[in-house]
Amino acid sequence: MSKPGITRRDAVVSGALLATSPLLSLPAWAQQAKRGGTLVLGSTQVPRHLNGAVQSGIATAMPSTQIFASPLRFDDKWNAQPYLAESWKLAEDGKSLTLNLRKNALFHDGQPVTSADVAFSILAIKANHPFTTMMAPVEKVETPDPHTAIVRMSTPHPAIVLSMSPALCPILPKHIYDDGKDLKTHPRNSANPIGCGPFKLVEFQPGRRVVMERFDKFFLAGRPHLDKVIMDINPDASSLMLSFERGDIQMLPYISVPSDLERLAANKNATMEAKGYEGIGALNWLAFNLTKKPLSDVAVRKAIATAIDKNFICKVLMGGFATPDDGPIIPSSPFAITDLVRYPYDLKKSAAMLDAAGYKAGAGGERFKLTIDYLPGADDQQKNVAEYIRGQLKKIGIAVEVRTSADFPSWAKRMATHDFDMSMDLVFNWGDPVIGVARTYVSSNIRPIVWTNTQSYNNPKVDELLKEGGSELDPTKRKAYYAAFQKIVTDELPIDYINVIPYHTAASKKIGNVPMSIWGPLSPYDEVYLK
Repeated sequence: MSKPGITRRDAVVSGALLATSPLLSLPAWAQQAKRGGTLVLGSTQVPRHLNGAVQSGIATAMPSTQIFASPLRFDDKWNAQPYLAESWKLAEDGKSLTLNLRKNALFHDGQPVTSADVAFSILAIKANHPFTTMMAPVEKVETPDPHTAIVRMSTPHPAIVLSMSPALCPILPKHIYDDGKDLKTHPRNSANPIGCGPFKLVEFQPGRRVVMERFDKFFLAGRPHLDKVIMDINPDASSLMLSFERGDIQMLPYISVPSDLERLAANKNATMEAKGYEGIGALNWLAFNLTKKPLSDVAVRKAIATAIDKNFICKVLMGGFATPDDGPIIPSSPFAITDLVRYPYDLKKSAAMLDAAGYKAGAGGERFKLTIDYLPGADDQQKNVAEYIRGQLKKIGIAVEVRTSADFPSWAKRMATHDFDMSMDLVFNWGDPVIGVARTYVSSNIRPIVWTNTQSYNNPKVDELLKEGGSELDPTKRKAYYAAFQKIVTDELPIDYINVIPYHTAASKKIGNVPMSIWGPLSPYDEVYLK
């Protein structure tokens, strides 16, 4: 039950869910399922390994959520539901979460799932996952009996319930992974990973395919419905589109290319759904390296922002499918505010701002040079926007070189080592600011790892606001902390926010129960079936 006066959505998002009944009804979109068949899913996302406990991102999470089960799952209304934990209770002070585990859960090797596995996994995530704020308050996990795990926290943690989600909290077998080896590079991350999820790994060809088959002893009776799930990995989105149209692939998640969306909308044999991406909260933005001159000067960053026409990007470059974004929290979030510092498009004003800041144009009209990188793989959101920005900044005297990375690891290394001036990036909110937003701005997360505070932004006031917002249970007070944070960062502009990613899932009409919870394609596929 939630606190009086708080909506169910606010209660879940803020982590103020105190308890649930052991069983909740199936989501409204669930249909009568039949057993059997193989689902082939196409993806441009290339997982480096399959263990979501030590790796963020959708590439790893899609297979990880099938192999590993999590304590809880969520429906399409942000309501927490039982999964590996049949019931749970968040203490009124927000400092402990009790998980009551199912007694019939087994790992794929036949060993029982116990509270010791849950304790090991949560502490492993705290120590190894890039989202340092997600489990930061966790001090210990008590195991009073084999089927009860009590997560103890140093401060109230309003997002701890959401942190138990499939994409964020995979439960690992302690008897396999607690062997003294570095968990981040553990050989069982890729070779024969063992979980307790609905599917077990059969084959993993890095960069090509992931094959998983039904786990017959899955703890939810009668599930999964499918015999097999195959993830066909191909960085070439156009090839995946052709395979989908031929019927070789039945589901394509994370589609954002305007031409592809238009083709799919006209496909009578397919459905196209924007629902299912609320949890990740995907934003496209331009990140600045604040350690480099002249980008260390906020006036330069504001001038650059003023030279970029977000409406043109969304309407022309993205075919009208995308919407502009002006802040660090996705507009659909209950924590987002509209009272942000904005930079309306004005080239004359942008040039004047640079003049006033002392960056006068030389004899050839050039003021200074910069580089711009972009995340490989999503040209509509990344490369095309980078090229557009290059052209816009040339108009105000900034010479920009667009740098292409051969692959994701190459780009990620540049970000991690701070070897960049500016970079386009696609970043997720991950449901709650304490999980996916704070990591980009807190000074303690300036680390040599991609998708941390790679901008090297450092503001003690922002650190304090995010700390307070991350431990406040009252939704109204939380919103006030995050409102102040949003106003500061849009004024100081370590990042120029460009647009909300228009992700869609295309699915054959032969698929039943297409995943449309808040985690969409990152949900377990135990309810998916072929008609």
